[in-house]
Amino acid sequence: MKFLSFIFSVLLLFATQLHAHCQIPCGVYDDTMRVKMIEEHTLTILKSMNYIASNQNNLKQQNQVTRWIINKEEHAQEIQNIVSEYFLTQRIKLKDDSKESKDLYHAQLTALHNILLDAMKCKQTINTNSTTSLLDNLNNFVNLYFDDHGKKHLRELN
Repeated sequence: MKFLSFIFSVLLLFATQLHAHCQIPCGVYDDTMRVKMIEEHTLTILKSMNYIASNQNNLKQQNQVTRWIINKEEHAQEIQNIVSEYFLTQRIKLKDDSKESKDLYHAQLTALHNILLDAMKCKQTINTNSTTSLLDNLNNFVNLYFDDHGKKHLRELN
């Protein structure tokens, strides 16, 4: 009887592992909303950078400058979380073994990697070129990832 219980437990363990393909139930999150969130985080980082740059020598504003630095860091981290925990681990997949599919897959990975690097640079500096590059790389990813319907939906959210 113990042996059957053990076998059942092992089979149940493998069955749940084989069918669990993502961290969340499919269809709960919206890809276009994740992109809009990245845009919003980026614009918040830009606003933070501008505030820091205009007040960094004002001793009376150092507490507020520190808060904006922390804000910039948190929003950059949120971008990295969305890219790595949502797109890279759950959404970007190689569809088949065709050259076109492999090329698209690698282009999407490259675009997402560039977004991660830009977010890291946003943490390190107050150079607004990082936010410009981040938005450019996000736009590149959108063009690679979404079909025409998805792009139209993104425009409607603006």
